[in-house]
Amino acid sequence: MSKSIAVNAGSSTLKFKLFDMPSENVVAEGTIERIGEEMGHAKIKYDGHKHEDEKPFADHGAAIKYLLDQLIALGIVKSYDEITAVGHRVVAGGEYFKDSAVITDDVIKKIDSLAEYAPLHDPAELLGIKAFKKALPNAFAVAVFDTSFHANMPKKNALYSIPYEWYEKYGARKYGAHGTSHRYVAAQAAKMLGKPLEDLKLITMHIGAGASITAIKDGKSYDTSMGFTPLAGITMATRSGDVDPSLVAFVEEKTGMSSDEMIDTLNHKSGLLGISELSPDMRDILDAADKGNEKAQLALDIYVNRIKRYLGAYIAEMDGVDAIVFTAGVGENSIPVRKLITDNMDCFGIKIDQEKNKCHGVQRDLSAPDAKVKTLLIPTNEELMIVRDIERLKKEQAN
Repeated sequence: MSKSIAVNAGSSTLKFKLFDMPSENVVAEGTIERIGEEMGHAKIKYDGHKHEDEKPFADHGAAIKYLLDQLIALGIVKSYDEITAVGHRVVAGGEYFKDSAVITDDVIKKIDSLAEYAPLHDPAELLGIKAFKKALPNAFAVAVFDTSFHANMPKKNALYSIPYEWYEKYGARKYGAHGTSHRYVAAQAAKMLGKPLEDLKLITMHIGAGASITAIKDGKSYDTSMGFTPLAGITMATRSGDVDPSLVAFVEEKTGMSSDEMIDTLNHKSGLLGISELSPDMRDILDAADKGNEKAQLALDIYVNRIKRYLGAYIAEMDGVDAIVFTAGVGENSIPVRKLITDNMDCFGIKIDQEKNKCHGVQRDLSAPDAKVKTLLIPTNEELMIVRDIERLKKEQAN
């Protein structure tokens, strides 16, 4: 039986999940962290076991060689040849990629050219692509883009109210992110509701450290909260979400910050962390707010407010909604946050059963019996979508 590996490379991290195909059974998963630092950490979980190691990883190539060698040493695979396909998560596909793509030299060049659209993600993901291509030259390789699900949004939702030539010349538009996650949970929601996805109006909420909300109509992304980059939209762990551009220029002038320093601040020192001056972790925010920390309470209030704002807007845009979906770290695991977001939403027909809401990371209908709109909890599975795209593209190429 052949195996496919789904890969998510960061600037200093490598996450993976290895699947038996076509059964889609997970045989191993894990992470390698602190790549390029003095000491790294590797963790591999397989068949009820967990292997951990502390050692330096000079670069992504060294981390990938270690991973593949450990898969053999731990008896997970017998040889490299057993891994016949590699799927890479890539954040920005720009205007080039409106679907996942088989990786060729041309695809690599285009991903490289898109680095400025996602400078925190695409360069690291390209390192992972090149390193795996060197280690497994015969494997079928696919790039799965976060932005592709949103690529065909109506122009009225995708474009900004700026000179149109900026879109034509520079690709200045809303690209969104987390498309693979939104695509997965939307399909699962349709199964739970027993209706074709194309017949539903859904709002999917991927709320973790990074967070985005997507309106899905006719089976397609209709609008999404993230923008030209993953910085825009709702309040996140360390990202600001939507900010008036004039405020950015105002603060730069007052502080003498450069544009690069400002973007770094908005990405890494804002959001829950910036408001609370305490932590980017929602668990810490909730705990501190319960103990009377005013800034933590304010951070929580702003976080919930921004999500409700997008929910209301998307219900209006789509002229109604059949279901809303919680997913990702906070969405899947935070009972209090789900409650706060759905409180006082009766006017939209949204109401959850508080007993059903007492759960973590399980697929469940949370709706109250008298709710007109379904509220669903669906754990995301981006890696499964990646390997399914591998199989789909294999078949397309064979035909």
